[in-house]
Amino acid sequence: MLYDVVIAGAGPVGLFLSCELAQAGCSVLVLEQAGSAGSPLKRLPFGLRGLNAPTLEALDRRGLLDAVAATQVLKPDKGAPPPGTAHWLAQPRALGGHFAGIPFALDDVDQTRWTWRLPTPVGTQMAVELQALEAVLAERAIALGVRIERGRAVKAVDAHEAQVAVHTGSGMVHGRWLVGCDGARSTVRKQSGFLFAGTGPEFTGYTLLVELADGCVLTPGRQFTDHGMCNFNPPGMLALADFDGGAGHRTPLDRHTAQALLRRVSGREATITALHLATTWTDAARQATAYRSGRVLLAGDAAHMHSPLGGQGLNLGIGDAMNLGWKLAAVARGKADEALLDSYQAERHPVAAKVLDWSRAQVALMRPGDGSRALAAIMADLAGTRDGATYLAERIWGVSQQLDLGGEHPLVGRSAPDFRLADGRRLGELLRTGRGALLVFAPASWSPQHGQRWQLPVACAADTGDAASGLGAVLVRPDGIVAWACGIGGDMSGLDSALASWTGPTR
Repeated sequence: MLYDVVIAGAGPVGLFLSCELAQAGCSVLVLEQAGSAGSPLKRLPFGLRGLNAPTLEALDRRGLLDAVAATQVLKPDKGAPPPGTAHWLAQPRALGGHFAGIPFALDDVDQTRWTWRLPTPVGTQMAVELQALEAVLAERAIALGVRIERGRAVKAVDAHEAQVAVHTGSGMVHGRWLVGCDGARSTVRKQSGFLFAGTGPEFTGYTLLVELADGCVLTPGRQFTDHGMCNFNPPGMLALADFDGGAGHRTPLDRHTAQALLRRVSGREATITALHLATTWTDAARQATAYRSGRVLLAGDAAHMHSPLGGQGLNLGIGDAMNLGWKLAAVARGKADEALLDSYQAERHPVAAKVLDWSRAQVALMRPGDGSRALAAIMADLAGTRDGATYLAERIWGVSQQLDLGGEHPLVGRSAPDFRLADGRRLGELLRTGRGALLVFAPASWSPQHGQRWQLPVACAADTGDAASGLGAVLVRPDGIVAWACGIGGDMSGLDSALASWTGPTR
């Protein structure tokens, strides 16, 4: 069978992308190296992940948010987080996040400055278990007709002019398009000749689940030392950063070597009586210089890798899938020219580059030495101010994200506000069909010819409150990004070109 799209990798990015494509009518095959969907590294406490505003909005706009929210780790009525999960989540004063371990308080964040965000049931952050998130996405994908084959690793890729041949350990499959969502060590990326440029590691990170003879020897939370960083979440969850240039990455770790590492990094005579689970990572920050080569594309960690500092990786990958999905579906179904795919890299590459620099900046504050500690102290002072906390929240929660689409209106390139429509629905609900929307706030600005010439769902918005005052009309892409907007009585001349760029040919 010749699939419209073959996806390598059944993680959250590959699964979300498969849903986007299948909803638009594409035939999709997902190949996953692991034979099982379950893994201890995907379950708590290792599998704790934070979802930010763009990811939560994407889930809402596809009708998946309720199912994901039902699995969230920290609900208001559940009290303290499970043992071993992030220490900062259980503080008496609610925290909004952290930068290199420097926290900022939730009540210091001034959300009134984000005038483009309307009241919405969609929050700005949510803690989930990775395995539970994947289960929700896999269920939706299968319901949409996606074929998921586990235990089939990609071995080689042969890209041709009209299709791509994907070699696996159990035979060959063919797709008109191939998307590598197969992680930082992506076989698809390597086989297809993508350049993966960036910076090498300064430290090896270790995440350990242990039993300690006396946990009181270690101080809960994050401590910076002469050799790196020790983050202890009782009773036995440890995250260590050893500034060894990444030499310890993927090296075997037994109880004795783990104990020696813990004592050296922490500077405490802690005794490990049992080592249950361990994994390593580094702060290497690399990015594919191109996200597309012919009929092969990259998304998620296959396109960009960085340390887990700040918890941006999963959200960055879901953003890739949301941006690419509707574009690739339109091209694969013959409804748009391949040039539409060029906008995928143009829009998502700069977003990833900022996240990589965000990660690098945190590493600079973590380095051993008096200079880093002095810089961290200044950063802590800034994080304790209203301006500082609001800035950190904007970046970590993703609410300040804006794509450069060339529009003059300040909403263009932003995630669309959750407008309330005349029929009572929210914009997030309207977008669940996977199509864009043209919202008209000022009927006097609207010409009937637009609705006749373009195959779009057109809805009139009402009861949107003061936040919508001054808007005449807004064109929203299928991914929820504002492609064009004008004020009441404003210039409508840019609408036709925006429609041509983002919604396909006229009737």
